[in-house]
Amino acid sequence: MSVYTPVTEAELSRWLEHYSVGRLTALEPIKAGIENTNYFVTTTGGRYVLTLFERLPAEELPFYLELMAHLARHGIPCPAPVADLADRYLRELNGKPAALVTRLSGASVERPGEGECAELGRLLARMHLAARSYPGYLENPRGPRWWRYAAERVRPFLDAPAIALLERELAFQAAHRLPDLPRGPVHADLFRDNALLENGRISGVIDFYFAGVDRLLFDVAVCANDWCLVDPKSDQRLDPGRTRALLAAYDEVRPFTAEEREAWPVLLRAAALRFWLSRLYDLHLPRPGMLVHAHDPEPFRRILALRIDGDCPWID
Repeated sequence: MSVYTPVTEAELSRWLEHYSVGRLTALEPIKAGIENTNYFVTTTGGRYVLTLFERLPAEELPFYLELMAHLARHGIPCPAPVADLADRYLRELNGKPAALVTRLSGASVERPGEGECAELGRLLARMHLAARSYPGYLENPRGPRWWRYAAERVRPFLDAPAIALLERELAFQAAHRLPDLPRGPVHADLFRDNALLENGRISGVIDFYFAGVDRLLFDVAVCANDWCLVDPKSDQRLDPGRTRALLAAYDEVRPFTAEEREAWPVLLRAAALRFWLSRLYDLHLPRPGMLVHAHDPEPFRRILALRIDGDCPWID
């Protein structure tokens, strides 16, 4: 959500002539994140978010946008892509594929409690069930194949203990692919800043641009490793109460299988590995850009080490 490609009001006004959304009244860059260029857009017809896709392959973009449209039609509070007058979700803007989606109300929560974690669990399970009828397919773009690629790229920047941890975990995950777990489209990046809440209820799930088909439990593990920490900055252990609230609420909507219950420690480690690697990659191999915010990879190294040591509370 950093600004790599500037857009002026005049440029956007011309671009919006291809949409039935009214006249542009405000344009504001969104200054957080690292992947795409995003702006808040206000028109006489409503409030939107404009995304210019900086490096996602063009052939992958329909999967994300059509998944969001599918989920929105099935009652999931996610941004709905806006079609242009030719009924297309994608148009080029300043040399980049671009899309306009509805802007949702609410705000992210820095310190979620058990109630918010339970709300997330119910919403995540509903989202997984709704996505079962989505016909598109894209393997998780930040899955095991990408882990191996990223590991090779970041290895020169790591010290010996970090290299040893990385190699051990890659070998462990290669031996625990768990292909028989329930699979389907997953968000794969549902951190606290990608959920909006109002009055204790989730009013929006945003930023689907890491979505893909993976084990559903991986999505739950990604959430637990961010929402359920004792303290995200200083104590990366899982808080048992919030973790169990997340899991129990999910289980009420989509019951976990026996295989998923056994696989929970493995998927927590997989989710930690994925984000440790992506943050190492973005830190050491950055792209030129404006307003870029790379996340510190060290908390996810500690998360991975803790999960390896057995910090994996469950609902039983």
